[in-house]
Amino acid sequence: VQLQASGGGLVQPGGSLRLSCAASGTRFSFAYAAWYRQAPGKERELVAIINSGDDTNYVHPVKGRFTISGDAAKNTVYLQMNSLKPEDTAVYYCLANIVSRIYWGQGTDVTVSS
Repeated sequence: VQLQASGGGLVQPGGSLRLSCAASGTRFSFAYAAWYRQAPGKERELVAIINSGDDTNYVHPVKGRFTISGDAAKNTVYLQMNSLKPEDTAVYYCLANIVSRIYWGQGTDVTVSS
């Protein structure tokens, strides 16, 4: 199983990006999936999580700005990021639990700067 993350880039403050995380090599959907981020010099932190029932949860700094969603048919999880701030700058990683195993995607860089 591989998770392929994409969608990062350079964006100005107040802008938007949509990250994608596609699972391949499996016919099973995820039990839950999440996005983490790691800013320079900081530890990796959870950003948002979604389960197979589409229940979601977010860390406080991104509530109201970020939206996590999933497409079971495509086995893909998205993170829509709006009203981006410089403090959102980080490498973003996706995680998925598929058949009781944890998989990580490679990171995708998000830089918020004017």
